[in-house]
Amino acid sequence: MLPDNEQTSRMDNIYIAPTPSSPEVDFRFDTHTLSLRGESYPENAAAFYGQIIERLKAYLDLLQDSKVEVNIALAYFNSSSTKMLFNLIAALDEAAEAGNHIALNWFHDEEDDTIFEFGQELCEDFPAIHFVNHPVRPA
Repeated sequence: MLPDNEQTSRMDNIYIAPTPSSPEVDFRFDTHTLSLRGESYPENAAAFYGQIIERLKAYLDLLQDSKVEVNIALAYFNSSSTKMLFNLIAALDEAAEAGNHIALNWFHDEEDDTIFEFGQELCEDFPAIHFVNHPVRPA
């Protein structure tokens, strides 16, 4: 079996350009940096996120005592995206419970209580993840 960094560097990174209704997905498995940015209300959130979560789980299964940085900066997400985000973060939590250090940077408009509160719920629901709240001033 290859060392963790060699195995993960052989995995193809995921990059999906943003659209008006789906976020930019930039999962750089080779550098252990995972980012979601934009808005998330795709017509079929399960279809959009399904393959992403499947590939994320395959990557996380390869990790041992690794550090992963996750950056989530979503200005808006609908209820079906909320469920998919929860599933994605649950996979990260399992990896954290398995001994990996998962740092989740949660970026939100400082005036958006809904996204801030969802981030707080994630922090409470997934205590194995090192959660960092980042309020952002509106432009």
